Amino acid sequence: METQVVIASSPTDAGISCWDLHTGAEHLRYKSCASPSHGLTSVAGRFLASSQIRESKSSSSSGSILYWSWSKPQVEVRSFPAEPINPLVSNSQGTYIAGGGVSGDIYFWEVATGKLLKKWHAHYRAVSCLVFNDDESLLISGAEDGSVRVWSLFLIFDDARREEMKHLFEYSFHEHSLRVTDVKTGYGGSNAIIVSASEDRTCKVWSLSKGKILRNVVFPSIIDAISLDPGEHVFYAGGRDGKIYIAGLNSPVTSNSNYGLHIVGALSEHSKGVTCLASSADGFLLVSGSEDGMIRVWDTRTRNIIRVFRHTKGPVNNVLVIRQPKYINPRTSATSLASAARRQGLTLPPPLEKFANSPDENPYVKVLIGPQTLPNQLLDSPYISVQTMEAQIKELQQQGSSAAAEVDVERLKSEQLRSVQMIQQWKKMYENLHQFCVSELLEVFPSSFDFEFSSVLRTHLAQISYSGGCNSLRNH
Repeated sequence: METQVVIASSPTDAGISCWDLHTGAEHLRYKSCASPSHGLTSVAGRFLASSQIRESKSSSSSGSILYWSWSKPQVEVRSFPAEPINPLVSNSQGTYIAGGGVSGDIYFWEVATGKLLKKWHAHYRAVSCLVFNDDESLLISGAEDGSVRVWSLFLIFDDARREEMKHLFEYSFHEHSLRVTDVKTGYGGSNAIIVSASEDRTCKVWSLSKGKILRNVVFPSIIDAISLDPGEHVFYAGGRDGKIYIAGLNSPVTSNSNYGLHIVGALSEHSKGVTCLASSADGFLLVSGSEDGMIRVWDTRTRNIIRVFRHTKGPVNNVLVIRQPKYINPRTSATSLASAARRQGLTLPPPLEKFANSPDENPYVKVLIGPQTLPNQLLDSPYISVQTMEAQIKELQQQGSSAAAEVDVERLKSEQLRSVQMIQQWKKMYENLHQFCVSELLEVFPSSFDFEFSSVLRTHLAQISYSGGCNSLRNH
């Protein structure tokens, strides 16, 4: 069984807590974190990132995005985007981070360089949740305006097609009447399902392939968090009444449940509202966080609690279940972890840019889609920036230009050799022709001609033959 860890954060400045999912052992605690809901993410298991929204004394909010390495409890990298960011999500490779702003804009950064690759206006009100689909070709967003939108990253980064399209989104669902609180997607790429939750007390199941609603489930309470069973037979919905409802994705319309249609059961132990949910890789364990500050681990087969964690203080609003990173060990001190990370040359990427590229930079988006790594591989090597890759490409192009020049030189040398050979052939032909003409003319004259006349005639014929040979050579 692979080792997995539970990571939790709070909207208050209570830091980030981390435990072993199966043994309950506590790992290093990370300081100075006050994250919004959906604002905590693990970047390919290499480091933690969290958006931060703090209220200043002037009542205006200021936002930041913080990075923590696994080996240090302190914040190592601070970014200050153009506006406060609510949800924050990373793709599985850790190459990109997407954030949803309070203005309704979505930001898309390259992790290695911190460059802001794209920004677009996605919703009329603040973005409340973001998630990639399983093949990471789509980004799904939910917002306070009640809409759920599906964005094709291929279209977002295709400037030519963008100009032709009336809108950027693939689908825009408006069936929710209030703020969208959570969005999850199943397996199947563009044929997967989407489940969205809202403050209107409903969860809706959508088809990505058909672009329409498949099922509407009404709950007794507002739902703030959802989690799909890996087998996609059911999904779990965390309510503000402290219950975790179990809704069937394939259950019949008529249901004997006391909670409503399609709701097949409920888990009830939290004293306050359930704010976040996450499942283990095999789906046998469900982790729930609550406003009561408790994190409970449920066995989905028996529906019993098998472990309870308590956050340091305040409510819990984010929980993650991820494979245990290499540099987390409850029996190793933070100093030893930091030393091991330094020996491996592990460094965090630079801060994220506040604005898009400047006018003197390439206006076209630089995107590299790398090969997929195996699920159990960690990104231990330092990030390689786009600038480094471009320098390598330019070097290869220069090498290619030198090689092309060498080919041209060799071609010219070959042509020169052929020209010399042709000149030598013409010269030989002229000499043979000259000899033939002289011999033929001398045979015409009688042998009685004296030697002096023959010499003059021979010289004159030689001049004529030379002139004719040169003209012939020039004509050729």
